[in-house]
Amino acid sequence: MSKERTFLLVLAAALFTHILDFMIMMPLGSQLMRIFNISPAQFSFLVSSYTFSAGASGFLAAFFIDRYDRKTSLIFIYFGFIGGTLTCAFATTYELLLITRSVAGAFGGVLGALVLSIVSDAIPLDRRAAAIGFVMASFSIASVAGVPLGLYLASVFSWHAPFLFLGGIGILIGLLITLFIPSMRTHMTDRDQKQSPLKILKTIFGRKNPLMALLFTAILMLGHFTIIPFIAPYMVGNVGFSEGELAYIYLIGGGITIFTSPRVGKLADKYGREKVFTISALLVLIPVLIVTHLRPVPLWQALIVTGAFFVLANGRIIPSTTMVTSVIKPENRGSFMSIRSSVQQIASGLAALMAGAIITESEPSINPEVTTLVNYDIVGYVTVAFSLIALLIARKLKVVSEV
Repeated sequence: MSKERTFLLVLAAALFTHILDFMIMMPLGSQLMRIFNISPAQFSFLVSSYTFSAGASGFLAAFFIDRYDRKTSLIFIYFGFIGGTLTCAFATTYELLLITRSVAGAFGGVLGALVLSIVSDAIPLDRRAAAIGFVMASFSIASVAGVPLGLYLASVFSWHAPFLFLGGIGILIGLLITLFIPSMRTHMTDRDQKQSPLKILKTIFGRKNPLMALLFTAILMLGHFTIIPFIAPYMVGNVGFSEGELAYIYLIGGGITIFTSPRVGKLADKYGREKVFTISALLVLIPVLIVTHLRPVPLWQALIVTGAFFVLANGRIIPSTTMVTSVIKPENRGSFMSIRSSVQQIASGLAALMAGAIITESEPSINPEVTTLVNYDIVGYVTVAFSLIALLIARKLKVVSEV
C-alpha cells in the first residue's frame, strides 16, 4: 500500500469515529425518547448540544490552529474527542448526557475541520476531490457497519454500549495517527505564527470569497440537517419500522455510498465540482420530499427512498466540500476550515432545533409504544427551500491560486 493511501486511510478512520459518534444519536432517537421520556424538542436539544459546542470550539480553534504542526494538533484533538465520547457512555440522566455530548462536540467540531485541512494541504487540487471522496467514504462505512453495529450493541446491552465501543476503537486509531501521519509544517511561516485574532478574522470575513463560502456552508447545512435527526423516529412512529429494522436504512444507504463516494469525487475532478454539485443537489430534492411525506409502506419501498437520499445527499457534500476548501490559500486554510466547521455545526444545531419546533407528536398510530410525528412534511418543504438557495450561492464561489 502506498504512503499516500495509508495516510488517507488513517485519516478516514479518524473521521469514521467522529462521524459515527455524531450519527449514532439519530437512530437511537426513538429509544432515548422512550427511556428518558423526552419530547421531540428535547431530543433536538440533545442533538444540537453537540453541534453548538462544536461550533464554539471550531471558532476558537481558528485563532491558533495554523500556528502548530498539523500532526500535533490532530493527536491532541483526537484523544480529547475520544475522552469526551467515553464520558457519554457513563451518563445516567438526560441532563448528564446533554453535558457529555457537549464535551464530545467541543473536540469533534475541530477534528472534522482539521482532517479536511490536512487532506487539502497534502493533496494537489487536481486530485483533491477524489482524495476527499476517499476520506469521506468513512461516512458510508459508519453507516453500513458502524451504525448497525451500534444499534445491535444498544439492543443487546443498552444505549451506553455504542459509546464504549467507539472509545475502544478510537484509542487504537489514535495510536495509528501517531505512527502514520507525518509532521506537517509547510503551512507555517513566521508571519502566520504571529497573526493576531483580528488579522485572522479580517482575512476570512473581510473578503467576499471566503465569506460567501461560509454563507454557502450555513445554507447548505440548514437544507441538509432539518430532516436528518427525525428520519429514524419518523420511520418507527409513522412508517412502521421496528427499532431493529432501522439498521437497514444505514446498512443499505451507507453500503451504496461506499461505492459512489470515490466515484463522485472523480467525476467532480473530471467534469467540474460545481456541475456535479448542482446535479446532485437538484436530484436529492426528490427523495427529500418522498421521505418527509412517507406513509406506511413495505420495508423494501422505504429503503429504496432512504437509499436514494443517502447517495444523492452524499453526492452533493463531496463536491461542495472541495469547492469550499479551494476559496482560501493554504496558510490560512486551517483557520478558515475551523470557522467553516463552526458555521457548519451551528447551522446543523439550528436546523435540528427548527425541526424540533415544527414537529409535534400525536397518539400512536402504528406502534403502541411510539408516538406519531406530525408536520414532518413541512420540514421537507423547508429543506427544499434552503437547498435551492444554496444552489444560487454556489455560483458565487471562486477558486484561488495556491501558489
